[in-house]
Amino acid sequence: MSNELAWLSLTELSRRLAAREISSSEIVDACLARIAALDSRLHAFVDVYAQSAIDCARAADLERKAGMVRGPLHGLPIALKDLLHIEGRVTTAGSSTWRGRVATQTATAVERLLAAGMIVLGKTHMVEFAFGGWGRNQPMGAPWNPWDTRRHRVTGGSSSGSAAAVAAGLAPAAIGSDTGGSIRIPAALCGLAGLKPTYGVISLAGVVPLATTLDSLGPLARSVDDAALLAAAMAGYDRRDRSTHGVPDIDFGSALTRDPDIRGTRVCVVSLDPWRGSIEPEVLRARDDAIAALRDAGALIDEARFPLDLDDVMKRNGRIIAAEAWALHRAYIEALELPIDPWVRKRVIGGKSIGAADYIEELEQRRRTKAIFAEWTAGRDALLMPTLPITATPIEEVDEATTPLATFTRAANYLGACALSLPAGLSSAGLPIGVQLMGASFADATLVRLGRAFQRHTDWHLRRPNLAAWETL
Repeated sequence: MSNELAWLSLTELSRRLAAREISSSEIVDACLARIAALDSRLHAFVDVYAQSAIDCARAADLERKAGMVRGPLHGLPIALKDLLHIEGRVTTAGSSTWRGRVATQTATAVERLLAAGMIVLGKTHMVEFAFGGWGRNQPMGAPWNPWDTRRHRVTGGSSSGSAAAVAAGLAPAAIGSDTGGSIRIPAALCGLAGLKPTYGVISLAGVVPLATTLDSLGPLARSVDDAALLAAAMAGYDRRDRSTHGVPDIDFGSALTRDPDIRGTRVCVVSLDPWRGSIEPEVLRARDDAIAALRDAGALIDEARFPLDLDDVMKRNGRIIAAEAWALHRAYIEALELPIDPWVRKRVIGGKSIGAADYIEELEQRRRTKAIFAEWTAGRDALLMPTLPITATPIEEVDEATTPLATFTRAANYLGACALSLPAGLSSAGLPIGVQLMGASFADATLVRLGRAFQRHTDWHLRRPNLAAWETL
């Protein structure tokens, strides 16, 4: 039973809880057993709250027996990226230098998950200060992509541990953050659904920032349904975070409860002509298969060139990240006696050279670019492109000086868009491939409808890695 439970979605676990076929205690025990058995190899968790999770599961079972059910997430476990504060718990933000930092507040998003009855299994590893797309972390170690048990491959970053935990069945879902692709990159490399909501939809209060004008929180899960359930629980106005003020409500509920009918929905396939030489052929085939699946589901497909230079957008997004990261970490980032990842240190220090006038000009250029994007997307419901041009790289082959994983992901953050990465295939080596749907600001519910329809016509989200080599040790 426990091994079966490890691979069920939140939606299915919720159904079985409601039918009293299983208990929260059984679900949590199954997760903790897999963490104990596999995480020494996987390196997904920084800290596991085993006793707390057991106690909360027992309490959830008692509440359910008493008829006090808070909703579909009540009694279900979740893993959290270690930049979300929980009062009384350490938050490292991926830095060994922060191991003694005990949070004095709880992030709003976590408060809302707890209010929905969710049970926190623990905190997951990440790229130091969330500044990197490969998933490596020299001082604290890099999680192992579970789709290859023989060779250590990257999970992607910066939400590396969150993706590894879900992909290996240690948790049914996890929360990550995304400043230039840090939810979608690991989702694509680990065969998961990863939702980057529009900026301001989910509060960032109580979250260690990387770049305050670009950061987003969002879920990594086995299905779009699960991702939408989590986003709905976390979304909404928060007096502690001004970015949520004036943001329209996203109707995740209707997108979940209604049949995902996408007939007539307009999906623009972004022409890949400028990048074909750098995209793996199997990624291109997966993209073509995704187009066919959406067309079969009733979407209206056209193809067009993106109105902006994505390479320029990627670089400008990186400059803003560096400038804002420098402002946050400048007090200690140059202290060579501190064990900070050298590539993270280099990226942050890169923001030192961006002066106030340059930064203001970058923000103004971003405003102009967002206006061009908004006008271009006015007649389109979503864009489709690969999430990444490549599959998971062996960790020893990573070149931290390059940013191929950000080619198609940074644009969503820079342009104020929402984006959803979906499992869309496996390479000949058995490695996951993802495709990305991108929508205009606050089109999050439309992406959920499209993603749900896509997963009705495909089964890539039901595939799972073969962990027999680890499970028998």
